[in-house]
Amino acid sequence: MTDQIVKSLTDPSFLIALLVAIAVFATVFTVLPSLSGNPLKGRMKAVALERDELRAKQRIRLAAEAERRHKGLREQQSIGMRNIVERLDLRRALADEGTLNKLKVAGFRGQNPLTRFLFFRLVLPFAGLALGAVYVFVFGGFAEKPFFFKIFACIIMAYAGFYAPVLYVNNRAAKRKQSIQTAWPDALDLMLICVESGMSIEAAMRKVADEIGAQSVDLAEEFVLTNAELSYLTERRQAYENLASRTGLESVKSVTQALIQAERYGTPVAQALRVLAAESRDMRMNAAEKKAAALPPKLTVPMILFFLPVLFAIILGPAGMQISQRGIFGDKQQSSSE
Repeated sequence: MTDQIVKSLTDPSFLIALLVAIAVFATVFTVLPSLSGNPLKGRMKAVALERDELRAKQRIRLAAEAERRHKGLREQQSIGMRNIVERLDLRRALADEGTLNKLKVAGFRGQNPLTRFLFFRLVLPFAGLALGAVYVFVFGGFAEKPFFFKIFACIIMAYAGFYAPVLYVNNRAAKRKQSIQTAWPDALDLMLICVESGMSIEAAMRKVADEIGAQSVDLAEEFVLTNAELSYLTERRQAYENLASRTGLESVKSVTQALIQAERYGTPVAQALRVLAAESRDMRMNAAEKKAAALPPKLTVPMILFFLPVLFAIILGPAGMQISQRGIFGDKQQSSSE
């Protein structure tokens, strides 16, 4: 009996089976607690998630309160400006249809931008007159000039303040039109691809607005606004006309007219977009060629003033140095011979 037990214990197959069983037990003993999970770790994770959630809610609340205070201040300022504009009836005196169109082209929509524009046109002349008077009569500007010249300088400052809002709006409108004009051919190509793939005009404009935003934010904004107007306006033609009036570009106006005709008579939109996209690309190429052709006359004066003197110095400098060195050496040899 004892010999049989010793023989079994010394059997290699028995030893291998015993070692395998011990290894399996150790593995199960090691892995099982991790599978069951640590309750403390789970509770700490839940507490951390709840803390992050509360922190996010607190940030949202603080941001909303700050925005509410800032909005309330802006509303108070706009209400004060509106009261002054309405009391003095500045819209009838200083605003016309051209002013409204210019504000739309510059990207200022609604009544608040018009109110601010009229308010600054009222206030800035007095501010310019005051600054001119302080510079002339307090700081001694134009001290050697006569009194009438000083008065004229103050009046010029007042006129500058009166036309400063107009110049700002015109500059803003020009930059915005340039941005839209540059990105318009690419937007038409993208719209053509979307329409030919089966999308509607609304879906195509929404997709193009997402893609063209990296190139022109103003054009993406116009597409989003046009898409919204197509959704709620009773006449789709009005949405296209509003797009043309807000941009102030002939290329955009031709595209909107083509879209209006296509929806009125049921003609294919893709064909019209293909032709207009090719025309827009040709116009952009012509504009680039015109700028390239205008470069030589513009570079004439800078070349004469800056490039040619440097070029002459580089070409004639070594020759002049050699001549001067030869003259010095010749004088030394003549003096040594004497």
